[in-house]
Amino acid sequence: MPQMMPINWLFFFFFFIFFFILFNIMNYYISPMKNNLNNKKLSFKKENLIWKW
Repeated sequence: MPQMMPINWLFFFFFFIFFFILFNIMNYYISPMKNNLNNKKLSFKKENLIWKW
């Protein structure tokens, strides 16, 4: 790790980690609510995929 780390590295690091966690939470909580309208077999397959991408 360099002694003087540029602020851009830290900024983009936390930026991408924030969006990664945000989209993971959106997929985990919002997607099962949408899939409850469909058949339970389809929703069961989609709920197991916590990481979509």
